[in-house]
Amino acid sequence: MNRGGYYLGIDVGSVSTNIVLVSQDGGIEKKAYLRTSGKPIDVLTQGLVDFSKDVDDDEILGVGTTGSGRQLASVIVGADIVKNEITAHAIASQRVVPDVATILEIGGQDSKIIFLKNGVVNDFAMNTVCAAGTGSFLDRQAERLGIPIEKFGSLALKAKAPTRIAGRCAVFAESDMIHKQQMGHRTEDIVAGLCTALVRNYLSNLARGREIKGPVMFQGGVAANAGIVAAFEEALSQKIIIPQYYDVMGAWGAALIAQKAIEGSALATRRNEAGSAFRGFKNACARYETHSRECGGCSNNCEVIEISTDDIVVARWGDKCGKWSNVHVSA
Repeated sequence: MNRGGYYLGIDVGSVSTNIVLVSQDGGIEKKAYLRTSGKPIDVLTQGLVDFSKDVDDDEILGVGTTGSGRQLASVIVGADIVKNEITAHAIASQRVVPDVATILEIGGQDSKIIFLKNGVVNDFAMNTVCAAGTGSFLDRQAERLGIPIEKFGSLALKAKAPTRIAGRCAVFAESDMIHKQQMGHRTEDIVAGLCTALVRNYLSNLARGREIKGPVMFQGGVAANAGIVAAFEEALSQKIIIPQYYDVMGAWGAALIAQKAIEGSALATRRNEAGSAFRGFKNACARYETHSRECGGCSNNCEVIEISTDDIVVARWGDKCGKWSNVHVSA
């Protein structure tokens, strides 16, 4: 591993927690794709322990966090930049293909599509409601069919006559699959039909008739599924780009955004010599607990999230007015 300083990128999602170590030239030196398993704090700290074996505190020049758990991760590690997934994915994608025009992303619990014009995000859509368009749905169906998810895509490519599966709803899709099995359809045809149904669902819900221009990049854990890739290419009539680090693009983007901020001296007066707010691996791996409570200060009744260590509250968020989150509570 090259020495000289690195940027840490963290993407905490509902299904996976991803961590990357990025060198000063923007390349990924080390990555980790970890199952969140409903324990984001434990998984994140376990990942950081592993990274601490390869890099010292003073070599971390900056930290960026993203994902649904980005605020939580920011408090734990001491992040310099906290960004939404749309921005993070766009930045990482442009690192790979500077003129990328459309980004398809399917994660475990949600999916998104990002449109770029002249290097700037000009539109996007997210789906966090329909399970039929997510990786977790594929996982469940693979388990039900007794097929390892790693072989799901390759099996779909063997289909001779893909079966039409109703893919607008996870419940209907599963019942339709069972019906097709009972009718005697071949497993590979059913699997291929499911891949096509997921892509059809994704495009109808997220693209909504908008033109999908190339270059098109596909990322997220589902990008490893060859059956889904083939279904997208057939539906869009164009080649889909799968980046090398398709599974950790959000974390990579967060690290690159932190790098730009640090090198731009926007945060040069922060805590350590590197100009970063990074708390150090030892502090980041302390024991943390989260609590929630409802604020009755107004009719919003906001759910305020608190994170504490050693019974000391170090951060709060979730309120709309800033009554709690704007109060300095760091230990």
